[in-house]
Amino acid sequence: MRKTWKKLASLVMATSMVVCGGAMTVSAEEASAEKATINVAYMPDYASLSGLISAVELGFFDEENLEIELTEFADGPTIIQAMESGSIDVGYIGQGAHKLCINGQASIFALAHVSNGDAVIGSKEKGTDTIEGLKGKTIAYSSGTSSEDILVKTLTKAGLTMDDITAMDMDATNIVTAMLSGSVDACATWVPNSLKILEEMGDDGIQLTDNKTFIDQTVSLASWIAMPAYAEENHDLLVRFARALYKGFDYRADHSHDDEVCGWIADKIKLEKQTLLDQVNVADWTTSDFIRNNMDDVKGYYELQQVSFVENGSCEETPVENYVFFDIMEEACAE
Repeated sequence: MRKTWKKLASLVMATSMVVCGGAMTVSAEEASAEKATINVAYMPDYASLSGLISAVELGFFDEENLEIELTEFADGPTIIQAMESGSIDVGYIGQGAHKLCINGQASIFALAHVSNGDAVIGSKEKGTDTIEGLKGKTIAYSSGTSSEDILVKTLTKAGLTMDDITAMDMDATNIVTAMLSGSVDACATWVPNSLKILEEMGDDGIQLTDNKTFIDQTVSLASWIAMPAYAEENHDLLVRFARALYKGFDYRADHSHDDEVCGWIADKIKLEKQTLLDQVNVADWTTSDFIRNNMDDVKGYYELQQVSFVENGSCEETPVENYVFFDIMEEACAE
């Protein structure tokens, strides 16, 4: 997917927005699209916000006549719960929450990226500087998220299970506090928390595994989702949303825009811009060009991901077309 980073300038310009002397015009088709408001859930990190905030700031949602209302959440399962209550229409999820999509609780309509942002971190002082050293130790994680997913895979690599550790389920912020205070022996978390923990721990912190450790077994995906009924009833609306989103993806994937994009995110979530700049290489960022030309690979990613969840008992095998709307991706990225 890294090859997609080389084809961005023409993609960003190939939109229906025409800027001339400060004026913006849109096509007749876009102008006739019904005005709609979409309640959007995001997580406070670069991976979740970079493409989304780019689409907001550059007016790509305005082109689609969409009003975007943003709400912050800590993790994917919580976002899905908010969708089930009706307060959120679309949202971003990491690897772990995809099992809920496979089980029919949500539908995927846009691939965000292939991630390498999850990690299991140990401590030399605590004796968890090897995977085998995790046995019998207290480990912090967030259930139902990519944190749990990578922890289970890491334990399996050493012939261990969750029964071989004392697993402490907590939210992402508390994981950082617990690890840095020494109240747990190791942790499983994601960027930017993993980067903060490793920086603060210095020589004592050891990254035991990340997503690429298991690249021969599975692929760690992030996606944009909606409730199944909402996706069925609002196909065209999701195409419009995804079309704007992928234009944002195209913009952020060009690293010459990193400083600008991270500045936008920093303003939104009140985080140091450098912390966000440290995250710009934690994934292979999807672009509209990749979706257009590699849909078989995209389907293969979701199939491979499902195999891993089926093998660990998180779900039963089901056709990926049952919960992934590949047609929305294709329509949104069509030239």
